[in-house]
Amino acid sequence: MPNRRPRGYQPQWKPRARTCELLTAVDRVLACYAAQLPLTIRQVWYSLISDGVLVKEERTYKQTVELLGMARRSGRIPWEALRDDTEIRAEPVAYDGPDDFRGGLRRAALDYRLDRQAGQPVRLEIVCETAGMVPQLVAVADPYGVPVYSGSGFKGLPAKRGAALRAAADGHRAVRVFVVSDWDQSGVHLFSALAEDVTAFAAVDAPGTEVVFERLAVTEQ
Repeated sequence: MPNRRPRGYQPQWKPRARTCELLTAVDRVLACYAAQLPLTIRQVWYSLISDGVLVKEERTYKQTVELLGMARRSGRIPWEALRDDTEIRAEPVAYDGPDDFRGGLRRAALDYRLDRQAGQPVRLEIVCETAGMVPQLVAVADPYGVPVYSGSGFKGLPAKRGAALRAAADGHRAVRVFVVSDWDQSGVHLFSALAEDVTAFAAVDAPGTEVVFERLAVTEQ
């Protein structure tokens, strides 16, 4: 049976009235978060839910995926407004020639800066529940030299032990880890499991360094 799904660009796409209403709601979301673009489709979906446009059901998420796919294929929504974190790239580094290579070195030199937390008594870190939120948090935290980690990475033991090793290596008296997660069973478990495991590792790998976990959002209040 042939696959009838749209392929390539779809400039002739003419959405129905109800679909146009939903696209208008998407436009409002993208305008509201213009400073944080690109967003993931899931972030757009959650925004539509919080705005009362959609209900939180799997079918509405699939609907949003299909809608935003066609909207980009047709040119209705800019490709640059959305991002897809599922793609994994491993591209070889290459240059057009010696001048391009020297230009790359000059651009790298412009990024030179010292660790802004070096010499501070307390080191700060941020952990967010989903990887999709990392770019938005980096935009806020990077100017202060505060690193951001995805909570999904802490499902494995190496990331938890790595947090303890960082506490030992930096020479700070204390480390404060701010956690950003949902206030639901998954988010509460992430916070408790992360705090308990990293603290236990740090007791051995970083004795004398106090490791404190604090929920930054979402709080019960």
